[in-house]
Amino acid sequence: MTSREDILARVRAKLNRNPDNAATGRVAIEATLAARSQGPRPAVNPQKSALVERLIEKSLAYSSTVDQVATAAEAPAAVARYLTGLNLPLKAVVWPELARLDWSGSGLAVQARGAQDVDLVGITGCFCAIAETGTLMLCGSPDTPATVSLLPETHIAFVPASRIVSGMEEGFALARAELGQLPRAVNFISGPSRTGDIEQTIVLGAHGPYRVHLVLLTEE
Repeated sequence: MTSREDILARVRAKLNRNPDNAATGRVAIEATLAARSQGPRPAVNPQKSALVERLIEKSLAYSSTVDQVATAAEAPAAVARYLTGLNLPLKAVVWPELARLDWSGSGLAVQARGAQDVDLVGITGCFCAIAETGTLMLCGSPDTPATVSLLPETHIAFVPASRIVSGMEEGFALARAELGQLPRAVNFISGPSRTGDIEQTIVLGAHGPYRVHLVLLTEE
């Protein structure tokens, strides 16, 4: 018997689970999961304008920066302005699903691929954004590689206003409805990477990007 089998056997014994009642137990478990009952939650105004306002407020509190444009077609120019303002190179890696945008027209050199250790800027979209906590929800796939948001020093995320939801409950419900099943990786990003391990002092960029910039797409 392996350690895993030993642990699971002890769990089954404590639950009084055996081959005779396993099917009944499985039905009860599946019913509980399907119910998805929620506990107490903070009140969040579900109106679109209120969700946008709260997401901005929470994102700024987490040391992110925010810009707003109407559509994705305007986003490359917004990225160029942001990078120029910080004297950063006008080059980046982007999610393959964003490769169709006119990056060169805004003076940007981009490569649509996963990020490597030499890449300084990563540009992504998001599956949705959580207004309650100012959090981005990113779902990994070949067209949305997780490394683009994790490896570069600067992470820029496009956030359509139509994809802002109240809380994580709505985010997971949206994933179940649109994806069928959760992808291999789901990353939640609330501002730049940080740690307070050293003398209780907050340090940004400890184990990930130390800049997170949101480009809100107000008409999408």
